[in-house]
Amino acid sequence: MVDVRTKRAYDPPEDGDGRRVLIDRIWPRGVSREQARLDDWARELAPSGALRTWFGHDPARFGEFRRRYLSELLAHEPKVRELRRIARHGTLTLVYGARDTEHNDAVVLAELLRRGRRRGDPGHAS
Repeated sequence: MVDVRTKRAYDPPEDGDGRRVLIDRIWPRGVSREQARLDDWARELAPSGALRTWFGHDPARFGEFRRRYLSELLAHEPKVRELRRIARHGTLTLVYGARDTEHNDAVVLAELLRRGRRRGDPGHAS
């Protein structure tokens, strides 16, 4: 069982957050490092600039965004495996800056980490 949570960077950290990992490419505006209380910043797991621009946080494009983002994550299997390992041994909170709490990269990555390893998934050892 894995314990993966998502949280906006603008929400205050809580003791129950466990290991906090920022997964955005850009630091969230107006949030200090002290306020963020991060354990890691996994920039490499953020969607590419081209994908982020195409998506534009349009909920109607989220299904296709999810598909394309999962494809991009294939290039980062070691980091995905590391996060899955962390979540198996304690709480992992994926921190993000987007306003939309339902249609963002953290939601997609959290789903991937929670569902376990399936052939073809990033982080699945073939």
